[in-house]
Amino acid sequence: MTTTPDPAGATVPLWRRGASELAELIAKGAVTSLEVVDAHLERIDAVNPHVNAVVRVLRDEARAAAREADRAVAEGRPLGPLHGVPCTIKENVDVAGTPTTDGIPALADAVAAQDAPLVERLRAAGAIPIGRTNMPDFALRIHTDSSLHGLTRNPWDSSVTSGGSSGGDAAALAAGMTPLGIGNDIGGSLRNPAHACGIASIKPTTGRVPEAHANEPFDAGLSVQLMQVNGVMARTVADVRLGLSVIAGPHVRDATTVPVPLDLPRPEGPLRVALIATPPGGDTDPGVEDVVRRAGDTLQAAGYEVEEVVPPMYEEALDVWGRWLFTDVRALRPVLQQFMGPDGMRFLDLIEPLYPEQTVETLVQTFVQRRTIARLWAEFLARYPLVLSPVWTQPAFKHGFDIENADTAAATMRLLRPVMPANLLGLPAAVVAGGTTGGLPVGVQVLGDRFQELLCLEAAEVIEHEVGVLTPIDPVH
Repeated sequence: MTTTPDPAGATVPLWRRGASELAELIAKGAVTSLEVVDAHLERIDAVNPHVNAVVRVLRDEARAAAREADRAVAEGRPLGPLHGVPCTIKENVDVAGTPTTDGIPALADAVAAQDAPLVERLRAAGAIPIGRTNMPDFALRIHTDSSLHGLTRNPWDSSVTSGGSSGGDAAALAAGMTPLGIGNDIGGSLRNPAHACGIASIKPTTGRVPEAHANEPFDAGLSVQLMQVNGVMARTVADVRLGLSVIAGPHVRDATTVPVPLDLPRPEGPLRVALIATPPGGDTDPGVEDVVRRAGDTLQAAGYEVEEVVPPMYEEALDVWGRWLFTDVRALRPVLQQFMGPDGMRFLDLIEPLYPEQTVETLVQTFVQRRTIARLWAEFLARYPLVLSPVWTQPAFKHGFDIENADTAAATMRLLRPVMPANLLGLPAAVVAGGTTGGLPVGVQVLGDRFQELLCLEAAEVIEHEVGVLTPIDPVH
């Protein structure tokens, strides 16, 4: 069975169904896990040659796991919340028995001996890894083009970027190859591709989701330790919420995770939302601005109190984010130059001059400045628990735009500025498709205070109910 009837009686292919819905159908016996896995494998076979999002298909392993999942259903065993549901996982997250390549040829055979903590939790919840997804070299580009696996194309328009660095999972979700994806985020890498591909995602609070590697990564410098987080991507906010509930929580392999419950008390009274339709520090495409303003109107109509106001030291936060990240990039340059592809190095070479080299004294001052910004934002978020903004201030750009020259590289950094504060300050930020402009999707970001992921997702879901779910789609050739 590759299709099931929807409530209206129409036949819907299984690959169009979401993770939550598939789990329910499998648990009820309406479909088998093997049917669901096979439907997604068939979809990968049909569209991935054009998109190049799934770079390693775990066909035999997934089908074997699906058969075992179906035995569990038949025998009446307890079932997890994702029982029998396929998922895809970015190639810098360990999946036992497969290479954690970081997108580079030097790690093409770097097979992980054990699952990353979040993959361990996904399996425990019943999920079945069906494929590994593409990413740029070392995840250091917001355009997914790997020196190992090549270019990932956006299903909406093959001439534009799928975003990055988790662009493989986003494109796979948008094209119906998976109902749930796993990526990570140090500079919008869960949110950038969600915007470019018209899906939903969550960048969790720092410390919410564990991270650990079987092989010590090259990129575990200061900025990674303080700003990078793992998270979930899906086509619906409900599936993002479900995925986050599965992977969140402390783990013995990550001493930085904290035991904070997902379901925290809500702020009292109507929630106030700070609207940033045109973020400081650069221009904003009028179509993107319109989408964000419409999202603000939607929240206002739903009972939120929306006010156009910018958090304090916004542009300073962008600068400190860049100085932190590029302190690591400079320290790792000998490794990067040895293993990174030429396009990835060109991107770093073009944007490095935007962030002056730090001395010990100036690096200490960035920590002081970060603390000041964090205190002021905490006070701001006490008044405005949610901040609504674009993800990017421009639609998805043409392939190669970010490395054409110094001006386009600088423009690339300006367009992603709304994502940076959440990384710098360790804050959660959800993304949902808010509409389209010029035929391309536009994501809107809902940022909140620390550990208030569910508050962000709740507002994102209000927007989703108004706009609708834009994917899956057939890739445009």
